[in-house]
Amino acid sequence: MAETQTQKCAKFATRPSEQDRTRIKRRVYLLLERRKAASGLGHLSREHRERLSVFRDGVRLVAIAIEHQADELAAELQGEMPWMAPATEAVWHAMRRSVREGWPGLRLPHILLEGPSGIGKSHWARRLGQMLTVPTAVVEATSENASFGVVGSQRGWGSAYPGRVLETILQARVANPILVVDEVEKAGKATSNKGHTFGLAEALLPLLEPMTAKRWNCPYYQVKFDMSWVGWVLTSNNYCLLPEPLLSRCPPVRLRELTPAELSDFVRREGAKRHLSSIAVQAVTEAVDRTCQYGMRIDLRIASRLLQRAEDLERRPVWH
Repeated sequence: MAETQTQKCAKFATRPSEQDRTRIKRRVYLLLERRKAASGLGHLSREHRERLSVFRDGVRLVAIAIEHQADELAAELQGEMPWMAPATEAVWHAMRRSVREGWPGLRLPHILLEGPSGIGKSHWARRLGQMLTVPTAVVEATSENASFGVVGSQRGWGSAYPGRVLETILQARVANPILVVDEVEKAGKATSNKGHTFGLAEALLPLLEPMTAKRWNCPYYQVKFDMSWVGWVLTSNNYCLLPEPLLSRCPPVRLRELTPAELSDFVRREGAKRHLSSIAVQAVTEAVDRTCQYGMRIDLRIASRLLQRAEDLERRPVWH
């Protein structure tokens, strides 16, 4: 059936002209650019925008349900490592406070564990993360390239990449992980291609300050993130080497050596975990006690090596 003249006119009247199509495309382009600018991601490549898309629906906060749960967790940690009591007490109060004040998640205090080597400072932090069921990342300050391993680096340095703190949140999708920086006072400084130096202590300051951590700018992505929920545990053997601004944000928690009785208890607990025989555990315990009686220092690393040696001997094949 042939179209009437009215239908033909209506069809041509609704078809946009070339000029109208150009205007529409320009308007769409401007709207997209404004949307990118508002999101703060307009400068990123498609690959990087897809990488950060996990934040579109937010990330999870691990919380303490009731104060009794905080009491049980603190008691268990205290029972395993009583020589770490000052640090455990600080965390215990923070857990109870998070419940009492109705926080959406657990916010741990920033802690600088100051004490002799080999008393289990980083082990305490990892164990805390296990008990809280939050992701835990450990950074060895002596082996990382200054601050880059923790916070990331800007483009223009030798190699640019996001830091450990953001990568931990991206992978686990948990906003309050625990970041452990081991032997923070031994971190060196990195030098850029232009001769600028950048140290770990300076990079940590914005992350340790609550107000700036809420709008922390990632050096790699150049995007702002809320890092105020991250729990920081720094370890040190000599906090006097650290700058005052860092110490004011992260006051040292002084720790002591283990007593001979605590070392023996550690050997027995670890021996049970390794399923060693009572004879093997007793042999290691006697070796530890005898060493302490002679006034020689023995720490958890040495005790762990003795246990490993006992396990190797007990598990070795018997030749006939």
